[in-house]
Amino acid sequence: MVNRGDGGRTAVLTAPLSLDGESRADYRAPNLLQRILGLLRNIRPGSDLTNFQLPPLFNIPKSQLQCFGEPLYCTGEDMLSRCCRAETPLERLTAVMAWSISITRPLIFGVAPYNPILGETHHVSRGNLNVLLEQVSHHPPVSALHATDDKEALEMIWCQHPVPRFYGTSVETEVHGKRQLKLLRSGETYVMNSPKLLIRFLPVPGVDWVGNVRITCQETGLGAELCYRGPSFISRNRRSIKGKIIDLSSSKTLYEVDGHWDSTVTVKDVGNGKQKVIYNATEIMSGLKTPQVKDSEDVSWSESAMVWSEVSRWILSKDWDKAREAKRAVEEEQRKLRKERDSRGETWVPKHFAISYDKANGWDCLPIEKSVPSASIHVPFDC
Repeated sequence: MVNRGDGGRTAVLTAPLSLDGESRADYRAPNLLQRILGLLRNIRPGSDLTNFQLPPLFNIPKSQLQCFGEPLYCTGEDMLSRCCRAETPLERLTAVMAWSISITRPLIFGVAPYNPILGETHHVSRGNLNVLLEQVSHHPPVSALHATDDKEALEMIWCQHPVPRFYGTSVETEVHGKRQLKLLRSGETYVMNSPKLLIRFLPVPGVDWVGNVRITCQETGLGAELCYRGPSFISRNRRSIKGKIIDLSSSKTLYEVDGHWDSTVTVKDVGNGKQKVIYNATEIMSGLKTPQVKDSEDVSWSESAMVWSEVSRWILSKDWDKAREAKRAVEEEQRKLRKERDSRGETWVPKHFAISYDKANGWDCLPIEKSVPSASIHVPFDC
């Protein structure tokens, strides 16, 4: 969707990633696997790909900031409200775990989002939920997220620092950073991490989320441990999840978790053997609506959909030469601004977050404002 923006520019907003995303990605170039292997031919295994620049041929028409925020504001069911309204600590932990699974979205093999430019923002509202992201560092790439819902009394503060490495037949991205979900009425803070992103080229091309996720709530003494699994040589079983809900003080298992994040996930009470479905991907990730511009005059110049609008427009048209020119223009402008800051001895400061870093804890991003205002880009509430 293309919306007329400030100063005659256009904001290009595309459909969110969903269960049928692979089949709907008709903008991809042909022979992608061969092209990718050719692109990586001279890269040594174990190399950090953080600063590796992809040509538009390998980009989806949206920024990493948009992919980071979409699972919060594009959903078929309001699972965050379920977290807030659950009556007991155990019910809330279970709901938070189910919500954390819902933000795991399928990606498309052979293409990746744009690397956000320094200071790029993404601001979207859905109902009372307002989500704001900012690229607070470019080298290394660090993204910060702040989301609030005053009606439901919840707040999210996330910091994400992805580190991709090339391993010959695959790329594995470890996503560093802490994710916090605060349920303010109950006074509970849930802290969690992200699974790793695995892109396989051989023997069977594909992309999966893998690794361990841990969710803890110190106020209730409850937690969850999840293991995301991709296919192996002995099993074609994809996108499976196994795990447990535990009492943190005793490490006692209260529920066993089993299923697939692209279908259904169940929990079983180890005390009485009763089982129930806590997550259904079809309900969460089908029929998602594309964000819309509500007030084009108020769309920020730093908004992802504005920064990359020309690149996205040419990718959607499959005009790779013009897409490459448009992407080069964005990158050259950023190099120019950096040189100007360096010549004046200026250090760039994020607009919406205070950031810090130490070797022990990594990056930390704290929002400057108490709550996120309503955005000019919104998602229809019935999505």
